[in-house]
Amino acid sequence: MKLAKYGLASLLVLGVQQGLAQEHDELVYNGEIGRIINENCVVCHQDGGIGPMAFQSYDQVRPWAPLIQLKVANREMPPYAYDQHIGIQDIIGDWRLQQDEIDKIVAWVNNGAPMGDAENALPPPDLRDPSDWNFAAELGQPDLIVPSSSYDIPANGNDLWSNEFVDPQMTESRCIKAVQVKPRGDAAAVVHHANSSVYMPDDVTGELERYGMLTEYAMGKWGEMVPDGVCRTLPAGAQIQWSIHMFPGGVGATAPGTMIEDNVVEIGLWFHDADYEQTNDVYKQDLSLYQISPQGDLVIPPNGYQMTQGFHTFDHPVRIDSFQPHGHLRMNAASLEIFYPETGRTEAISQISNWSATWHHSHIYEPDVAPLLPAGAVLVLKQWYDNTANNPNNPDPDQWVMGGSRTGDEMTHAWLAVTHLDDEGYEQLLAERAEREARAMAGAND
Repeated sequence: MKLAKYGLASLLVLGVQQGLAQEHDELVYNGEIGRIINENCVVCHQDGGIGPMAFQSYDQVRPWAPLIQLKVANREMPPYAYDQHIGIQDIIGDWRLQQDEIDKIVAWVNNGAPMGDAENALPPPDLRDPSDWNFAAELGQPDLIVPSSSYDIPANGNDLWSNEFVDPQMTESRCIKAVQVKPRGDAAAVVHHANSSVYMPDDVTGELERYGMLTEYAMGKWGEMVPDGVCRTLPAGAQIQWSIHMFPGGVGATAPGTMIEDNVVEIGLWFHDADYEQTNDVYKQDLSLYQISPQGDLVIPPNGYQMTQGFHTFDHPVRIDSFQPHGHLRMNAASLEIFYPETGRTEAISQISNWSATWHHSHIYEPDVAPLLPAGAVLVLKQWYDNTANNPNNPDPDQWVMGGSRTGDEMTHAWLAVTHLDDEGYEQLLAERAEREARAMAGAND
């Protein structure tokens, strides 16, 4: 009897292998593979999209199958660099594929990237207008759009900056639900950053004084969602100051290398109802730049490396709602940790080991797991820089690189959205989390 020479364990392993092989044989574009591509790739890879090629059909996908396999297996695509299995993994707007989806793509390509039966052809993917707002499907069109002035950006030359004030005509204070900054047309690769600050007139002199940040934009950033129960305010009578940094020719694979005429950068704002703050007893949230080390102290030698580390603490409890590292072409990694002085414990929150300046992501934590810090806890921010030929984004490893604002310089800071709590609010959030955890444990034991 042929089976007699196999032990039970060997038979089980053989059965699993045969089952996987059968599953992989059934992986076709007109099935699971097409679903994965349509749901995760076509949002950028469509005609007129920011992806350099379209993936709207099998004929468009098939020539790129080996490259798709490589990029997906290395977790370079979809372009959301955020380390697995380190710190908080529950992220709003997480683009990463599940491991089983990656395995299916790899197996499909290894099997020749078959199309499958034509009669099982997938319906056309849902396409969003690449020029539309990212939150439009969920929230509708913005309640307010604040445009910059129009600029012509040359095909090459030195970095350009623009600073101007815009009056958004705010007649009443509103709490922000979501915000997105969007360069119009083909300018996404040439607008290095576009930051916006809120200014208010002094009650006595009428002179404008800085109130705080509205939002930050850098290349590739999708936008920001503000958690329920907090308010990031755009007050009545506010003026918005644009600070726009443009890099002629552009950066990254989609850089046009041509003149961009009449470029306009826009802020789209979605607001809560006018009585939201009064009826919900909300805490204030702000977005701020947290410097990691003095910019003038950052020096990266030719063909060398550098690392920066910074510390920040608060005299009151806070919740960290989002984390967005910032650097330029030599930066390649970043992390966020929390140090608790009372216990000496350090907690890993987020790590990005393959960071790229062409995709700035605001990692927005699910509110139920966002870091809660007691007064005195210390944020530990770290960033790493690679000025060698091994860094694919490095334009010239033989140059000394200094801290500065130009694209060829480096920066070392992170943008954090922080909800500022009092002791009562902090204890309430802790109690709510403990109750949810207890319910989850009880459900698991049923």
